[in-house]
This record gives sequence, structure tokens and C-alpha cells, in this order.
Amino acid sequence: MTQITPFKRILMTGAAGGLGKVLRDRIKPWATIVRLSDLADMGEARDGEEVVRCDLSDKAAVLALMEGVDAVLHFGGISTEAHFDDIMQANILGVANLYEAIHKAGVKRVVFASSNHAVGYYKTTDMVDASMPTRPDSMYGVSKCFGESLSRYYYDRFGIETVCLRIGSSFPAPINKRMMTTYFSYDDLVECLRCCLFAPRVGHTIAFGVSDNDGKWWDNRFAAHLGFKAKDSSTKFNDLFPDTSEFPAADDITTIYQGGKFLLDGPKYR
Repeated sequence: MTQITPFKRILMTGAAGGLGKVLRDRIKPWATIVRLSDLADMGEARDGEEVVRCDLSDKAAVLALMEGVDAVLHFGGISTEAHFDDIMQANILGVANLYEAIHKAGVKRVVFASSNHAVGYYKTTDMVDASMPTRPDSMYGVSKCFGESLSRYYYDRFGIETVCLRIGSSFPAPINKRMMTTYFSYDDLVECLRCCLFAPRVGHTIAFGVSDNDGKWWDNRFAAHLGFKAKDSSTKFNDLFPDTSEFPAADDITTIYQGGKFLLDGPKYR
């Protein structure tokens, strides 16, 4: 019996990045063809793949990239604080080009890899939900706020559905105490993306990408319709950071605010 896949072609941008490499094989069951894109080298195409190098700031190239695409996982762009000129090209102009190409190609479902740094200036004592104003902790965070607003516009104007996934910290294991709260396992990330793509209707949804950790900063009640239930937790790494009870130092903004060290990294201008 021929296996039926939900999509004919999924585009994943940022395929050469850390999460792109993790997702590359895991998203293959969802489409007949996975089109992988990045500015960096992605190696040779494997079975069921198309590899297309593309600069997101190049409008014509992005328009061509979207041909024949049914759904988009947008992980492209700069993923840390950087000089604003670079962020402007990759994360702001790039996402503007992407959504215009999505509109012209008739794509109706997008997952935008946003970031917890869109709300990094909330305190670690706050519980943040999707109805609360953005409070970016960096120019990188500002660029993610722009992407969230742009995707909202394209939903209201053209009906393009987007899930803005504010990813916490998706690594094999937490590398500091902060990540015990923001940890998002690879398995939970993949399942969350599956829910984002397959939910019957998502409209414009802002969801927090996080596992079922003991510490909680984010309330996902406005994304309940996605049907995502985290199965992993950072508790299995408790031995890495045994002391989790200390209060934030009065003058240490990296522990007072959710954004951590991102609050110290910018702004950067040339």
C-alpha cells in the first residue's frame, strides 16, 4: 500500500542551523518532498529532499524558493544577538520577503520559529501568556516581535495561518540553571511542530515552545487548540544544577529577567 503523506512539499528554512539539522530527518514523514534552504552549505540532497541555497534578503530568490510549497517551517535567519544591520537583512527583510512569497504562492500554513526573547524583559517571577505585550530583550528579540506582527498582518489581510512558536532552549540538555526552566527537548519540539502543521485550524497563534519542566514562566492556554502535550521535562537533569532555590541577586539582571544573558549582549551597531 502506498503511504499517504499530509503534504506534497514542506519548505524548511534554516536547514543548516542547529535545529535545522535536528529536524531534517524527523520531518520527512510529513511530506513527499522536504525542500531545505539556507545560506550556508547543507550538503547533498538525500532521498525525498530538495536542497536550495537562498539568501532570504534576496526577494527574487525567495519568490522562486516558494514555488510548489504547501507549508513552511521558518527557522532561517540569525538566532542570537548580532549587529543590527545583519539582523535587519536576515530577520526583518528576510521574513518580509518570505511572507510576501508565501502569499503569492498561496501557502496557507506557516510555523514561524519565534523566540522566548520576544518577552525576555519580563521578570522570572512573572507568568507570561500570549495576550501580554511583547517585551524584547535584544535586537534579536525585536526581530522576532516584528515577525510575529508581520505574520498577524498576513493572517488578517490574506488568511495565511501562522503559529509563532516562541522556542525556549532546545538542546540535548540544559547547559545552565536558566535552561532548567526554558528546556524544550528535541522530541517535544518535533511533536509540537507536528501539531502546529496538522491542527485543523490555527488562525494566528502564539505558542511557547517548552517542555513540562518544574519551573514555569509561560502559560500556553491560548495555544491549547494545537493539541500539543509535552512529554519531557528538565527534571531528569536535576543533578546538573542541584540548587534551584536561590533568589535572584538584586543587581543581576540576567537572573531577574527571563532573557538571561541576552540582556547584556546588545544593542550592537557598526
